[in-house]
Amino acid sequence: MKRLFMMVLLIGGLIGCSSDQTEQSADDSTTEPAAETVQNVAQHEDATILANRLRVPWQINHINETVFYLSGRSGEIYSIKGDSKQKQSVDLNKEIIAETEGGLLGFLILDGTSEPLEAILYHTYEEDGERLNRVVKVQKQKSVWKETDTLVEGIPGGRIHNGGRLAIGPDDALYITTGDAGHSSLAQDKESLAGKILRINLDGTIPKDNPFPDSPVYSYGHRNPQGLGWTSDGKMYSTEHGSRGHDELNLILSGGNYGWPVIQGDEEEDGMKTPLFHSGDETWAPAGLAIDGSKIYVAFLAGEQIRVFDLETGTHELWKDGFGRMRDVIIRNGNLYTITNNTDGRGSPKKDDDKLIKFPLD
Repeated sequence: MKRLFMMVLLIGGLIGCSSDQTEQSADDSTTEPAAETVQNVAQHEDATILANRLRVPWQINHINETVFYLSGRSGEIYSIKGDSKQKQSVDLNKEIIAETEGGLLGFLILDGTSEPLEAILYHTYEEDGERLNRVVKVQKQKSVWKETDTLVEGIPGGRIHNGGRLAIGPDDALYITTGDAGHSSLAQDKESLAGKILRINLDGTIPKDNPFPDSPVYSYGHRNPQGLGWTSDGKMYSTEHGSRGHDELNLILSGGNYGWPVIQGDEEEDGMKTPLFHSGDETWAPAGLAIDGSKIYVAFLAGEQIRVFDLETGTHELWKDGFGRMRDVIIRNGNLYTITNNTDGRGSPKKDDDKLIKFPLD
């Protein structure tokens, strides 16, 4: 299967069309249309633009059929409710540093039915002149998300490779991706939180069955992991940015060493894992992923597309393109939702970027 996965990819981008409706909540005091323009794209008649004119949206939360919350890397939360949207603020104990690849990254609502809403948030900050990342709990109080607890601090950060993806696994533990912060040797240092996938309980404590005693480290040897997801049988997959190409899709095992910076691509070393797929010399910059049965849908930034990988057949193909850089994907109720990232400083934004887009899977 690995050999089939290592076929060369095709370049692409993503999608567009209309909007849904729902009532506005009482605390959404300043709202505007979710999609100021409605654009039909002939090659993607199945696409619906749910919101546009977003600023570097990073992670999607889908509460019900018409309610979404997105993190914005520059330091805001977007509330999208039917045909209206609101930019909400965050009130944290440490200032968000939103520069280059850092800022407000992962944002994960814990229970979409609870009142008030609670979420976990990953952001970049500075302390004693050092760039770092932290994971905190926040609670929605009217249109402000206020910090209520600190789960992890002191994750090495930098202008590049800050990781930032948050996901709750089938074991109800919180998984956190961290990048090597531009210092590749940290990825092999199990005492460092950089270049890792971390696993903690939702109260910030360390699970007793983690692979390394009293450590949140679940896997290591990562360069900049960006997507997390599980198949129905509990297997965990992650996407990762490679060096000069060699972007990866990995099967993640507890305690696994994924090789960076010792090996990449087809290279092998005792005790190190090789990817299910890598992009060779092409740069695709994979971001969020979503899993439906045996199929893994991956958003690509530099590759400007959504691609689908079939674990049963070992094949992959272009699924959607045409909208530029893609940051995240989720699947709910037979639909796939995605966000563009053309305003992240590396794209070519149009006046209505960035967008939240819906596609039917069928």
